[in-house]
Amino acid sequence: MAKHLFTSESVTEGHPDKVCDQISDAVLDSILEKDKNAHVACEVTATTGVVHVMGEISTNCYVDIADIARKVVNDIGYNNPQCGFDGSTCAVLTSIDAQSPDIAMGVNESYELKDGKNDANNQIGAGDQGMMFGYACDETPELMPMPISLAHKLAKQLTKVRKDGTLPYLRPDGKTQVTVEYDDDKIIGIDTVVISTQHNEDVTLEQIRADLIEHVIKPIIPDNLLSDSTKIFINPTGRFVIGGPVGDSGLTGRKIIVDTYGGFSRHGGGAFSGKDPTKVDRSAAYYSRYIAKNIVAAGLAKRCEIQLAYAIGVAKPVSVMVDAFGTSQYTNEELSKAVEKVFDCRPNSIITQLKLRETKYLPLAAYGHMGREELGVEWEKTNKADELKKALA
Repeated sequence: MAKHLFTSESVTEGHPDKVCDQISDAVLDSILEKDKNAHVACEVTATTGVVHVMGEISTNCYVDIADIARKVVNDIGYNNPQCGFDGSTCAVLTSIDAQSPDIAMGVNESYELKDGKNDANNQIGAGDQGMMFGYACDETPELMPMPISLAHKLAKQLTKVRKDGTLPYLRPDGKTQVTVEYDDDKIIGIDTVVISTQHNEDVTLEQIRADLIEHVIKPIIPDNLLSDSTKIFINPTGRFVIGGPVGDSGLTGRKIIVDTYGGFSRHGGGAFSGKDPTKVDRSAAYYSRYIAKNIVAAGLAKRCEIQLAYAIGVAKPVSVMVDAFGTSQYTNEELSKAVEKVFDCRPNSIITQLKLRETKYLPLAAYGHMGREELGVEWEKTNKADELKKALA
């Protein structure tokens, strides 16, 4: 590709869409804590003064959804009426139905099980049709693309300096964006950094710019990637006082590119938050990342993309695709055969291997679901690397 630029963005936990993602996953966590086999598809909208929780939930337990939603909103930092949105006073509406029995029929008993293939991992079928992608590359220690990795780290740092009191004038809403310059696959440096952050009324743009360069950008962006030609835009509109659900309505699942690879890899279109692990939109996306990361960690490719595709109610995926983009000594077909030997892509197996009924999902609902090694999630482990090497020997 010769020289080119690639840009990815992230958002803080106070972004209205991320507020909704976090409420959805907090409800899911609370239900799975009491009922591991619950079927949950929880979506949220938020706007001025109102949070609306809706979806299909089948469970034998009770959770206080309104209390969960208020706690999430307050913990994010919307706990002051001056922000225009306050977890203690906003209305919380709920519209919850049970999961459709037509869907449950295929999830609770897979097509294979009905066909007499009585295997433990055929117990449940995929919760929906669709395709999921996973990706990994050797650009960062966590094997994520550099643009989204840095964008997430900037967003987390922006929240950190707000919450620890370093920059007390900041408010919860914010966005970050990083443009990386490449020469073919080699990173040359950072072309552009963009940060937009909500703030109190009584602070100047000059102070915000100086503080964010010193306390957000410099601690995160390596010096060797910054240069005199790096462009830095901070609150380029000049003012960002009104934000969060007051400035823009929020909706669960509207930041799927932020949640994954920042556009560096393809995306099947399914969102994650609020969905229990029988939904392959979530579980198979995590598993495809797991496969791709192990391939790269094993040194079998410099970058790799996996696609898994499913039919509703069927346990075995209808297709498994491996693409190493010409960065492997092995063909894609050879890698695919090794993947089939090492990885069991049926939903029940995925849930067991990745411990998805025990995973806490709320921490994943902001700053990305992939590359989160600090959370200890199973799909970021590289414990299958040696098995893959042996499968190719």
